Amino acid sequence: MSAHRLIQLCAAVLGAVCLGLTLWHGLADRGVALAFGVFVAAGELSRWTGCPPREAAPLGAAGALAYALLGEAAGEPTRHGVAQVVAVVLAASLVGCVPHLARGERGTADHLARRVLTVGFAAVCFQPLYNRGVFDAWIGPAYAPLLLALLALTALCDAVLAAAAARSRTGWPFGPLLRDELRGLLGIGSAVCATGAVVALAVAVVGLWALPVFCVPLSLVQLAFRRYAAVRATYRQTIASLARATEVAGYTPAGHARRVAALSRAVGRELGLTEPELTVLEHAALMHDIGQLSLVDPVPAGATARLPAAEQRRIALLGGAVVRQTGVDPAVAVVVERQADPCAEQPLAARIVRVVNAYEERVREAGPGGALTALEELRLGAAGDYAPEVVESLARALGRESDPGGGWVTHG
Repeated sequence: MSAHRLIQLCAAVLGAVCLGLTLWHGLADRGVALAFGVFVAAGELSRWTGCPPREAAPLGAAGALAYALLGEAAGEPTRHGVAQVVAVVLAASLVGCVPHLARGERGTADHLARRVLTVGFAAVCFQPLYNRGVFDAWIGPAYAPLLLALLALTALCDAVLAAAAARSRTGWPFGPLLRDELRGLLGIGSAVCATGAVVALAVAVVGLWALPVFCVPLSLVQLAFRRYAAVRATYRQTIASLARATEVAGYTPAGHARRVAALSRAVGRELGLTEPELTVLEHAALMHDIGQLSLVDPVPAGATARLPAAEQRRIALLGGAVVRQTGVDPAVAVVVERQADPCAEQPLAARIVRVVNAYEERVREAGPGGALTALEELRLGAAGDYAPEVVESLARALGRESDPGGGWVTHG
């Protein structure tokens, strides 16, 4: 069984058991449970699926974690346990996810599974020990750092689950995926953990009025992340439009830059590049042919890989100069202008773009079924012209493509 299916199965079993126990024993502190349930459901309803950050429903996550770490409400001890925490969060999350499920949005099952397992982990770490008085000695200034430490462990658990699920679905290396998840915790993840701890502490003192008050800062953070992601999406669309200039002018075949960018990103994943490095790689791959606009006579089919080395370097340097004038990240210009350098002197991103571009051109020349021939040609030239580790990563990336007639190797 694949890891993401196992995660979903564990979450389903845990949720079913906790729902059953809660129905059997009854709901304790119904007002508190209802308030947190509404809070979590509202957070899930506002879950964002358009270019989301790592945590697409920060309000729901913060409310769920706060309920898992809640020991008192308005100075009165609470009586809910681990089973009720999981049951309330699961029921509220299901209610909040109904519109997303109705729209057929992908990733909802994984999202719910991670929510149930991480909240269950936090509740297991806190509720039994708190109810037995183990944390009594921590009441005071040390209590807030204790909650933050528990939330940090919970966030680490969620990052491991997310990386394992992504590894199972895509086959990409686990280490870089986990590194990206942990890096994401420094952004919206830290805001979620801080809000969860603050809400739990505030409800313990002032009661349920703390829920609407302390959700405002996190709502503003979520809005800021949405605007940031929208800016990034516009930025990428601008780069893609610039990259299409060579296609519109007839210098390169339609879709060439897009195909090279998609396959370069897949190869970068195979080689363990981080998310920021993948972004630079993708943008450089989109704009790798922009130097051809300086040519008086277009290269037939835009196949620069067959040109003499000196001409390739001239086009690459011109392309880098154009990229620098567009205001794009200077790292992108470096990759573009060094894609024709000797292999041993190139940065890894430039090696990837060079290999993928050569592969794409060879496949187009060979026609249908030419992928194996193109790979073999690259392997024969790997000793000097192309990095062997990049060529082999390209082969692995192509092997992961489930539809051999689509994606990387079609050129209609």
